[in-house]
Amino acid sequence: MPFSFGQARLADGFGRFVVSGGQLVLVFVGFKIDSPHGWLGVGAAIALLSIFGWLGALKRWRSISDTPTSQVATAAQGYVELVGRGRQLQGLPLLSPLNGLPCLWYRYTIEHRDNDGKWEEQRSETSDASFIIHDGSGECLLDPEGAEVLSARKEVWTEGDTRYTQWLLLQEETIYALGQFVTRSGLDLQLNRDEDIKALLTEWKQDHPQLLKRFDLDGDGQVGLREWELARSAARREIEARHREARNSADLHLMHYPPDGRLYLISNMPPARLARRYQWWAWAHLIVFFTSLAGVAYSYALIFQSAP
Repeated sequence: MPFSFGQARLADGFGRFVVSGGQLVLVFVGFKIDSPHGWLGVGAAIALLSIFGWLGALKRWRSISDTPTSQVATAAQGYVELVGRGRQLQGLPLLSPLNGLPCLWYRYTIEHRDNDGKWEEQRSETSDASFIIHDGSGECLLDPEGAEVLSARKEVWTEGDTRYTQWLLLQEETIYALGQFVTRSGLDLQLNRDEDIKALLTEWKQDHPQLLKRFDLDGDGQVGLREWELARSAARREIEARHREARNSADLHLMHYPPDGRLYLISNMPPARLARRYQWWAWAHLIVFFTSLAGVAYSYALIFQSAP
């Protein structure tokens, strides 16, 4: 997959900077400099940030608005939109590290208040465990690696000088997903019989009493060569049965990051709300862009007038 989780975090961080304070920081810098030349540079930088923010918001708005909702069972292979209920995979449940709440996905930050009263981030983490959405027609496995995950479920609390913030996707709540949809048949599975037999024998060795109970036929407390061959034959039969079951199993539907770099979005917000959100940001960035251009023109005029 060409897009790594590290890139996803970098892109997400830049996006938050652009849409939630980058321009305000530059305005503060402009007031600190307080000169026509300074405002000229600040205005140009704000315009550049705003055009990037506008393009990003416009891309997301159009992607959500232009992609119809599909059902898992009948979705075409490729870029699709799905809406369904979230469910954890079988096995160990995913728990929020902050309060132990079972969830499908989490992101959290831990901040500490310094002597000046400012909050400094000490730790943050985002889960990357896959989970399932089901819409009544079938199930699809969502791989969150590389996805922009937006959650309306945000919790913030403070304990002394430490502030905790977490975002969650919970089980059985409605999940919206927009990304690359593929269906993999059991016949497409790449299975290595010898490696799986070796792994199963290693697993059996770890439970030595059970291994002796099953294969120590002469009761001498050891698994001899002939008995070990019996163990290998048993492992081979078990692995071959597992492989037959896997290949005969139902098709696996999977959604992941699109290889062409299009938007991969997972959220517990309705698509209409997400579309309105990005539409608003697109217009806001466009307004800031033209306002900053007017500021650049005004600063340039002041510089020109003051030139000897």
